[in-house]
Amino acid sequence: MRVLGIDPGLTRCGVGVVDVEPNRRARLVDVVVLRSPTDAPIERRLARIADGLEAIFEEHRPQAVALERVFARSDVSTIMGTAQISGVSMLIAARRELPVALHTPSEVKAAITGYGRADKKQVGAMVARILGLEEVPKPADAADALALAICHAWRTGGVAGAAVRDAASGGGLAGAAGGQDASGLTPAQRAWLAAERSAAVSGAARRVKE
Repeated sequence: MRVLGIDPGLTRCGVGVVDVEPNRRARLVDVVVLRSPTDAPIERRLARIADGLEAIFEEHRPQAVALERVFARSDVSTIMGTAQISGVSMLIAARRELPVALHTPSEVKAAITGYGRADKKQVGAMVARILGLEEVPKPADAADALALAICHAWRTGGVAGAAVRDAASGGGLAGAAGGQDASGLTPAQRAWLAAERSAAVSGAARRVKE
């Protein structure tokens, strides 16, 4: 399953493409952060990001698209930029008849780390481990885009679904914070083990664009 994850933003838009197989193997295909100059007119900034997205869609031919769900923030300009790029992304996907899914930050964190309140450093470290990378993709927008793509594949495709279901069962996110199952492992620990196994068989995709 090839998934294109998008961390939408007008100044920086993270885009990550991963292939995830039924045996839980996850492989980095590409990751890039598209940028637009803050002093350019809004329509030109949108066009610049749209052109970059179009090129990535065309090159990698994803089967599904995952976006971060827009949520309220104190900075109205940030909300507007995120919403605008989300709309552009969904339009591009719709024209290619691709399914689009929206995932909240908590859903992504829970899927990737087993804990819905993990910080960006923890998410980035797990993304690198899952994909067998020597370093965490930077800037954070890149790691977030890859996390979205992996989250979508795991949550919807049954790929590594056992780890996701384990993290959601027996107390949900509260369990992820400290509850244990019969194996003596917390959901977060089980997620780490699943990622280690994935990294061990994945071979390491070493190329990380900035």
